[in-house]
Amino acid sequence: MSRIAGTGIDVIEVERIERALTRPRTGDRFRMRVFTPGEVEYCESRGRPRYQSYAARFAAKEATMKAMGTGWNRNVGWSEIEVVRERGKRPTIVLSGKAAAFARRRQITGFHLSLTHTAKEAIAHVIAEA
Repeated sequence: MSRIAGTGIDVIEVERIERALTRPRTGDRFRMRVFTPGEVEYCESRGRPRYQSYAARFAAKEATMKAMGTGWNRNVGWSEIEVVRERGKRPTIVLSGKAAAFARRRQITGFHLSLTHTAKEAIAHVIAEA
């Protein structure tokens, strides 16, 4: 029988993520440090609302950290939490590296993810299951 190991929610302003991504000197570094190649490919394919998708994924990473009972630190790296969305399916969380090892130590077996966004804000809610 599974149980809820933790929950997390996060809200982020789309404009804040857009500014971080479009800064001339640091935007590319931010993109590579926070987002996986798959996330970048998905967001860039979205056209004009790409920054809403980036913001939703950023919020999902923050909410996942909260659901796991940690913040961004030596246990969890930004790009080790990936939001994966196959065509026609709901988005899911996939962990790798230290984040996956941390989740195993906490006996977390899966995540439930809900994303929503407008032109101004993105919100993510995550439930960690054990």
